[in-house]
Amino acid sequence: MTEPAAAVPAPLAAPRTDLTDGEWHRLHPATPLLRGGIFMVAIIGFIVANLRERLIDLFIGEENYGGDPIDEIYQRGATGWALLIIAGILLVILVAFYLSWRMHTFRVNGEVVEVRSGLVFRSHRKARLDRVQGVNLARPLIPRLFGAARLEITVAGQDGNVQLAYLGSKLADDLRRDILHLASGLRQARQPGTAPDAPDAPGALAAAAQPLPGDSAAPPLIGPPTAHSALGDFATARFNEFRAPELNPDAAPPESIVRIPPGRLIGSVVLSGFTVFLLLAGVGLIISVIAGSSGWVLVAVLPGLIGSAGYYFSRITKTLRFSIAGTTDGVRVGYGLLSTSSQTLPPGRIHAIKVSQPILWRRFGWWQVSINTAGQTSGRSSGAVTSTTLLPVGTLADVEKVLQLALPGFDTDAHRALVENGMLGGRKRDAGLADFYSNAPARAVWLRPFSWWRTGWAVSGPVALIRRGVLSRDLILVPLARMQGVRISQGAVRRRLRLASADLHTVAGPVSASLSVIDVDEALVLFEWMSTGAVRSALADTSHHWSRTATPGPATEAAE
Repeated sequence: MTEPAAAVPAPLAAPRTDLTDGEWHRLHPATPLLRGGIFMVAIIGFIVANLRERLIDLFIGEENYGGDPIDEIYQRGATGWALLIIAGILLVILVAFYLSWRMHTFRVNGEVVEVRSGLVFRSHRKARLDRVQGVNLARPLIPRLFGAARLEITVAGQDGNVQLAYLGSKLADDLRRDILHLASGLRQARQPGTAPDAPDAPGALAAAAQPLPGDSAAPPLIGPPTAHSALGDFATARFNEFRAPELNPDAAPPESIVRIPPGRLIGSVVLSGFTVFLLLAGVGLIISVIAGSSGWVLVAVLPGLIGSAGYYFSRITKTLRFSIAGTTDGVRVGYGLLSTSSQTLPPGRIHAIKVSQPILWRRFGWWQVSINTAGQTSGRSSGAVTSTTLLPVGTLADVEKVLQLALPGFDTDAHRALVENGMLGGRKRDAGLADFYSNAPARAVWLRPFSWWRTGWAVSGPVALIRRGVLSRDLILVPLARMQGVRISQGAVRRRLRLASADLHTVAGPVSASLSVIDVDEALVLFEWMSTGAVRSALADTSHHWSRTATPGPATEAAE
């Protein structure tokens, strides 16, 4: 029986942005300026370096300059030629920027996203929508002032990402939504002779709701906007963008499922391995100074210690305003204070998950969640937009909420107990605590004297779990449908101890799903479970067309 149209979720509507019509389009008009910002900074730096005395005079009011390029030009009577040359250089720069913008075009259709660019050396990049691993939307500080954003489509494969830098912020939001809908398998043909947004365009509805000029209830007509009002509207729009990282409140839930207090965030950055390294370097520096060592040690170490302040500032500001929420198109992760980034991971694009706890975080009960995605295998990334961190720092409850988003369906009481046991269990003193993992035997103490009792594995439905580590506790979760292969190996020492090692192969990334020690008989059981489970899960997986799992109705029938 056919469901009514109202039963279909609103986000599953067909793409409505004109940019997905398969025609070539251009980027934001300010793109050449934003992309050539480094070149402009270099020119300004050259001018300041050569005219610093005149610039200082502007502030102190004394003529202490002389012999600079301006004096030389004036004495030679070449002022007109100098102005002509400067005008010519500016004209060449403007023409080059304009041609660069004209030649940088893109188009989106139901199959691929294509980008053409370059004046002398042409480049043509394509990203197949069925291989999309994520869509990342970044708003660096300077482009945000122009109302622009950078959209990057991450695809599987080496160096296959496609970047659209820059688009209008609202337009980039809408295009991200439409690309995700097209990548989900959603298709809907437009009616002949109908504009893309004609049926329910917000502008058309607003125009229809306006009263006629002759109506007594009609408000007085407002003339064309003045320059002052236009400037005020522009400033208001930029202010609202700075306040809200998500311009479209319907694209993601308004509230994040996890909230990271600033104190916890700062504490997690301070209590890191980098801080330990700095302390050791500082102690070594003090010892060398006391011992009367040569000054080269101070010259070599001190700049690094000073530069570490920039590292801490960057880490903290990039993670402030962190948010994570579930959408109809996958997991939406946002972060950043001055420069913001928003990453959307469609269903089934997470290949491995690691829940880790460094030893310095143990007293506070903090954990971090990292992931592997196929888009991370690219050798070159055009910007620091894609992130492998799903949760920078959080409590046990926060980790459970994030795992429910990353692994839909893995949210029963049995699953939560399995995850908690993998994160906290395995302790030898917990003799009465139920353990759901197949652990390494006692003879593995010869190879892993401190962590053998926490090394184990388990399988729950379509997810494999690996528990390991003592100084840094790790829990690895691998969706079997995403697993690339399994390997069991045994060297001479392990063969003598009747032990083996196991590796679950996934795409490259920060997560390594490996067991260093396991009983040889258990290794054969693991191999069988993983092999059959991977095939069964891959056959049942439909996440690559996630929109088709929605409740059927007229809209989804048309989309098919």
